[in-house]
Amino acid sequence: MKSTLITIVLSMAAFALCAGDYHAQLAANPDRSGSNHYAYPYPADAPLPALTAAPAGYEPFFIDHYGRHGSRWLTHEKTYSAPVEALTKAERAGLLTRQGQLLLAALRQVRQAMQLRAGDLSDVGAEQHRGIAERMYRNFPQVFAGEAQVDARSTVIIRCILSMQNETMTLRRLNPRLRITTDASYHDMYYMGWGFGEDTLANHIRKEVDRTTDSIYRADVHPERFVAQLVTDTVWAAQHLPVQQLMRDVFDVAGSLQGHHQFDGFTLYQYFTTAELAELWRLKNIYWYTHWANAPINGNRMPYIERALMRDFINRADRAIADGERGAVLRFGHETCVLPLACLMELDNVNYSCADLDSLHLHWQDFNYIPKACNIQVVLYRPVGTTAPRPEDVLVKVLYNEHEAALPVGGPTAPYCRWTDLKRHWLGRIDRVVDWKR
Repeated sequence: MKSTLITIVLSMAAFALCAGDYHAQLAANPDRSGSNHYAYPYPADAPLPALTAAPAGYEPFFIDHYGRHGSRWLTHEKTYSAPVEALTKAERAGLLTRQGQLLLAALRQVRQAMQLRAGDLSDVGAEQHRGIAERMYRNFPQVFAGEAQVDARSTVIIRCILSMQNETMTLRRLNPRLRITTDASYHDMYYMGWGFGEDTLANHIRKEVDRTTDSIYRADVHPERFVAQLVTDTVWAAQHLPVQQLMRDVFDVAGSLQGHHQFDGFTLYQYFTTAELAELWRLKNIYWYTHWANAPINGNRMPYIERALMRDFINRADRAIADGERGAVLRFGHETCVLPLACLMELDNVNYSCADLDSLHLHWQDFNYIPKACNIQVVLYRPVGTTAPRPEDVLVKVLYNEHEAALPVGGPTAPYCRWTDLKRHWLGRIDRVVDWKR
């Protein structure tokens, strides 16, 4: 979706010339400043690369998958209502500028549209999953041929269930003979959805990290210019309005609009300078890294919260190899699972570890890893003509957001490696963890 103003794109492009690669990425598409609200960009806004052909004599037969739900409404109604209430207070005091009046009218329109929809999957989110399913089917037709088995599971959250429904309905449309089962139960939440596994030490660590990130926000969010364009009396505003939170809430709403067709051509980015957009994104990037990735500040622990999910990946792959199963296991959940799982799997650069949070954004950008509908596909290949191959004869490659990912072990031909080698490496990582609960 193209919801940004040409003038903003041009000004950000000029700023990028002297500000580093992450500014260039934001210049190319300011929607990336939405952080985890960034709408899945492929292939509408960014092309997907051609996939490397399988080695001679091999064909795909099984896909192990975990995907985040698609674009949604913001999960807290207060994020929509709080800035309306703040600006309404200024309106009643007769202190809104023309810009403030326009912003208040826009925010009221958005709040009206989201009534009783906090956290719901959007129309764009549904489309994202239909597109992913269709490309998965086209990329790996052998996996979904005939009466192949597709076992789809979701967390108990409605937006995830609907994401699962959109993918499975698309697969059934493409091949009505598929044997598809779906489920969403608390029974599976210990590995399907973070927060239900009772990893209490991880919870404790994240609360400690909160103190650091909250202090960074307080120090680095400067709302003075932002508020001055909206309110004629900035002294009054500082005394009567939560000005820093107002700026952050409007930023969150602005970044979320890309996930809704009804807001095509509608933008709030014009209320921010390029430097403000970049800085607010940088702080979001720090949050996601320190809370959910391989950060020294969390003891490099967070990838390991997904060890149960990784074991399920390994067990289901081994079962498919042993049984000669052809098909897929499709899991649907949240970015708070995808990000640590990708770190634990050591895909691409996502497992980057850096103590210097001031330079993090130059090396690690959340919008590349956890856009809406982000997904991991572990694809197994076996020799053509075999149904239950020896495990050592099975090859594997991993797609991260439908791009072939660099893996932590080598193989006969990149991006492929032997399943037994990758499995051994992954088990070695999670078997080092004995008991981190308390």
